Amino acid sequence: MKGIRTVRLGALIQREISALLRNGLKNPNIGLVSISHVDVTPDLSYATVKISVMGSKQEQMKSLNALQQSAGFIRSHLAKLIKLHKFPEFRFVFDEGQRHAARIDEILHELKEKGEL
Repeated sequence: MKGIRTVRLGALIQREISALLRNGLKNPNIGLVSISHVDVTPDLSYATVKISVMGSKQEQMKSLNALQQSAGFIRSHLAKLIKLHKFPEFRFVFDEGQRHAARIDEILHELKEKGEL
């Protein structure tokens, strides 16, 4: 069960990483990335940052790798802004939820065209 503290911290981390990507992180390998959700473990050890990236598979992997390489910098930057005794380590992963929803929409559309729905 998620506590209010971890949910609020996840939302705050999401906002701050998004702002950093827009304004401060100058890595040319990071493409058009949006942070869709951040899950923080109850002990604040880890934060799973779910991202979606526009572009080809190669561009998506390039952006994911660049974010993973920049995780230490992002963590130290956010730790200066958000005062916590223990600041979580970041794990960047693709948000599969949006991909699955798009695939389901595609299947439903195909069924509707065939008259099976």
